[in-house]
Amino acid sequence: MSKLVLIIKREFIAKVRNKSFIVMTFLSPLLFVGIGVFVGYLSTMKAELKTIAIHDKTGQFVNEFKSDEEYNYVDLSRVDLKVLKDSIISDSYEGLLIIPKVEDNNKLQKSIQFVSNESPSVTFIDNLEDVIAKKITAENFQKAGLDTLKINNAKATVAINLEKASGEEALKGLNEIKIIIGGAFGYLIMMFIILYGNMVMRSVIEEKTSRIIEVIISSVKPFQLMMGKIIGTSLAGILQFLIWVILGLSAMFIVSSMFGVHMGASAGAQAQAMENAQQAAGSNIGMYIKELWHLPIATILISFIIYFIGGYFLYSSFYASIGAAVDNETDSQQFLLPIIMPLILGVYIGFFTVMNDPNGTVATVFSMIPLTSPIVMMMRIPFGVPLWQIIVSMVILFITFLCRSFKSLSCLSKNLTFLIVNFIIFSASFCAMITIEANHFIQPVISNVC
Repeated sequence: MSKLVLIIKREFIAKVRNKSFIVMTFLSPLLFVGIGVFVGYLSTMKAELKTIAIHDKTGQFVNEFKSDEEYNYVDLSRVDLKVLKDSIISDSYEGLLIIPKVEDNNKLQKSIQFVSNESPSVTFIDNLEDVIAKKITAENFQKAGLDTLKINNAKATVAINLEKASGEEALKGLNEIKIIIGGAFGYLIMMFIILYGNMVMRSVIEEKTSRIIEVIISSVKPFQLMMGKIIGTSLAGILQFLIWVILGLSAMFIVSSMFGVHMGASAGAQAQAMENAQQAAGSNIGMYIKELWHLPIATILISFIIYFIGGYFLYSSFYASIGAAVDNETDSQQFLLPIIMPLILGVYIGFFTVMNDPNGTVATVFSMIPLTSPIVMMMRIPFGVPLWQIIVSMVILFITFLCRSFKSLSCLSKNLTFLIVNFIIFSASFCAMITIEANHFIQPVISNVC
């Protein structure tokens, strides 16, 4: 046990004292905050006002277009059409909407044109089509002798009231909130595995290359060596993650309070989003908070820690095997895709299957498979998962890790044995060569003396 502790301490100190580790530990939060501030600043900048010329020969649609902060609509129906097209070419206007005068609305809806130097956005064209379509529809109703007011009043708006089998009121969008919570924990596990699993692999490759591992393996068991590397690297990763969280939150608070810059979206956009959410939820905000408190928070946190440890240990054994099997870091890159693919698969299954059917066959099966269970099960837990399924999934995960560890140890032992044997052969050959050369040098001297 003392040797294992020494290896853990050695790996932890080696990672923490590494210059790249120190630089990225303190620089990464600042970079993320800087990017967030930059995005927030860009979102506060108003878009350039674009002028749209309207040439409406019917005179019925001009007033239907309302100018806003992005587009300014100008009525130029009396200007010659050729002059307007020349103005478009010279970039005097962003675009020209041409509405000709035809016999009926059926021909009109197929005769409207929009002229511009560059292709307009799909959203902009959809808005133009909606405005014109509503006007033509209203005219068609009038020509048919239909009362548009009565038609609008006859339109039905259905709001289905959700209710649980127990009689309690259910809420809309609660599944989306649950999948976001579970997805956040699953995504953290995936990123930690990929980031710090690579560190384990590089550590094995570096020590193989520098021949240090030949000295270490002579005094410790391969299991102690591998576990020491995994645990030591994980502790360094946890320390780095905690520093990121503390520095990131502190930097966000300082920037927001000193400069009044909000991360991501602008303050106006955030306020508008909050207002829209309150209007949508209405008096149900308290119910949403109540439902969130009813989530299995303790189960989520405990499961996150266990799956975090189990998933990291399992995938680290794969990374350690790759490090033991290859001779340099370049050769290892081709083996990384099969390791990353199950993690990506778990994320996709979580978002596309768990949200629709959290207790379905697909979600349940992949939450038991050890390669995907840390992510899929974390996404299922907010929806409510039987305790026995969680326990079975964890047991399978750690059993797989132990079995995989022995396999990794076999691979590691074979490679280390090969290295040690080569080292012994090389040493013996070198000593023999020195002995032969010495005999050739000493023998003539002895003969002369005699």
